[in-house]
Amino acid sequence: MKRNLVPLCLALVVAVVAAGVIVGEDVPARAETGDLPTDPQRPDESTLEAGPDPGYRAEVEVVEGARQDPDRDTVTGTVFHDTERDGTYEPDTDSGVEGVTVSNGRDVDVTDSDGRYELPAREDMTVSVTKPANYAVPFDDDLIPQMSYNHKPEGSPQLRFGGLEPTGPVPEEVNFPMVPTGVSEDFQCAVLGDTQPYSNNEVGYLRDSVLDALLARDLSSAECMLVLGDVLGDDLGLFPRFTDMMSAAGLPQYYVPGNHDIDFDATDQDDSTDTWRREYGPDHYSFDIGEVHFVVLDNVVYPCGEQDVERGDREFCGEDEPPTYNGRIDDTQMEWLAADLATVDEDRLVVVNHHIPLVSFIDNASTQHQTDNAAELYDLLGDREVLSLSGHTHTIEQLEPGESYEGWSEAVGVDEVPFHHIVAGAASGAWFGGDLDIDGVPMSISRLGEPRGYYMMDFAGTDYTERFHATGQPADRQMWLSFNTPQFRDWFQRLRSWTGENPPTAEQVPPVNVGDLDDMKLVTPQDLDDGVYLTANVWNGSRDSSVTATVGGGEPFELERTQDGAGEDVRYGVDFADPFATVRQLQVARYAFESTSGNERAQGWEQFRGARRGPAPPQGLSPDLIAEKSSHLWRARLPSDLPLGTHVVEVTFADRYGAEFTDRITVEVREERPDRFWRDGPWGDGD
Repeated sequence: MKRNLVPLCLALVVAVVAAGVIVGEDVPARAETGDLPTDPQRPDESTLEAGPDPGYRAEVEVVEGARQDPDRDTVTGTVFHDTERDGTYEPDTDSGVEGVTVSNGRDVDVTDSDGRYELPAREDMTVSVTKPANYAVPFDDDLIPQMSYNHKPEGSPQLRFGGLEPTGPVPEEVNFPMVPTGVSEDFQCAVLGDTQPYSNNEVGYLRDSVLDALLARDLSSAECMLVLGDVLGDDLGLFPRFTDMMSAAGLPQYYVPGNHDIDFDATDQDDSTDTWRREYGPDHYSFDIGEVHFVVLDNVVYPCGEQDVERGDREFCGEDEPPTYNGRIDDTQMEWLAADLATVDEDRLVVVNHHIPLVSFIDNASTQHQTDNAAELYDLLGDREVLSLSGHTHTIEQLEPGESYEGWSEAVGVDEVPFHHIVAGAASGAWFGGDLDIDGVPMSISRLGEPRGYYMMDFAGTDYTERFHATGQPADRQMWLSFNTPQFRDWFQRLRSWTGENPPTAEQVPPVNVGDLDDMKLVTPQDLDDGVYLTANVWNGSRDSSVTATVGGGEPFELERTQDGAGEDVRYGVDFADPFATVRQLQVARYAFESTSGNERAQGWEQFRGARRGPAPPQGLSPDLIAEKSSHLWRARLPSDLPLGTHVVEVTFADRYGAEFTDRITVEVREERPDRFWRDGPWGDGD
């Protein structure tokens, strides 16, 4: 059996060397460019249905036999057409699948005509297969793809959540079952940022928000659910309930590890995702659907150390500091990615999924919350068509090619982004903060002013479109509107200043509350002279979006985005605040919840690792969660000569693909502000 190897192309060698990674002289490649994997028993293509096979239940076959040798230095096996759909390789009846990529987490091989592969055995590795576009891998009962084997001879050190059991020597064989399918031309993926439940209460919030929203959709064209890290909030014991619950959506679950999904009691990076690997599988891997190559990377280094400190301005990784994480793709993954991409046709779309953004608007100057070697990754990806999907910041950020923000160059050596980046918001919003909505779920408006929610990605060949869907909101709602009035600006500045001096939970009563705020949709001519601004927080807005408005059906006028993405810093303050969001963030009544039940933890509310929020007077969220900045806020000043009366304002948002969405808001112009409360005067004394 001849191994199918070709020399690594010069351009890739240059890119990988630039990234500081050493790759062998030969890298496996497909037998012919564009060929899909195949096997002798594969049925006629016209008889095959495209898409996953959710009823296919089996496991990766691990064969432990007499030939096991503690000194064995290779791992071998067969990728096979599982004719009996039982996960057991029967050489007489199951043919091998040729052309499938298999990895040990660093090196890559491509199966030969008999479906065989051979890889160096690493002391601590996850052996995984790249699901081909024209085959389905089996699932477990939670619809987690079964396409990997964890190998750790001595098992994990003692870890709070258990980690991995000892595996002993390298198995005699690791065989990967799969069954043929058609190739999807068009398909969808649900994309969820930061689900991040810290408690069973918060798992319930996810059930009643994002899961409920997915169940209400037509998911017949969806082939994957991507959860972009911080799947959980430190308590890895919630994994079984979470994965079982999310399986109700009926979608294959592909997970990305985040900084809250790790074993925090691990003292070495090699052990920090052991519980993740036990519960889910590899922490970096790839899979194909249609003409799209999905790559999952773990860019959370924990605990970070000297290699991070050497990059400068990362003293938080020093040996005298408490253990923490840093955003970086380690050398092993960079080596793996170079080898993985060498097997992928240049004309395929590559979707890179990772938790920490490569670069970020909200954390533009951070050396921890962006990816240290983003520039090296850009070099490695070269001129391919690429989309980056990430989470971590609990914000929606659309970064178009050529956009830049102050701080990137100094923090991570990036001047501008070379391809489209989406920071996908959070299913948990702002960590389940804020008051409860009508469904009993915290409103949790995020710090750029967007709601909690998820994305639906529509793929057609190598093209794609994306749309954000807010949970707990009408299905077609894409923005919320408000007015930045003189009264709002005064109210905001007083309460925001107090919140900065009295972070939660303060016992003092704030100087103003939401009842002190004048109606922002009723203004006077004087207010118009002083400046009344129409604001539109367009959650999925980007540089290439347009936002226009009409008043009373008149001539349309343009709203201006408050950020340009042209190298400037983040703009903060009342002029860049979203009034709709901040009114709800600066006054949270849930702090005041009290009872005589005797249950101390039922008073006020809890956030994160049981942090107490109250009982106390109603007050704002933490200052860093206030939407006094945004990369997707548009505004326009209302005319100072707007006539007295009631005016309907319609706002239209056209996204980067030309799809249009319209919302409306009504404003009254009155000669003077009327009394806001019950008027005693007309009734007289005692009436």
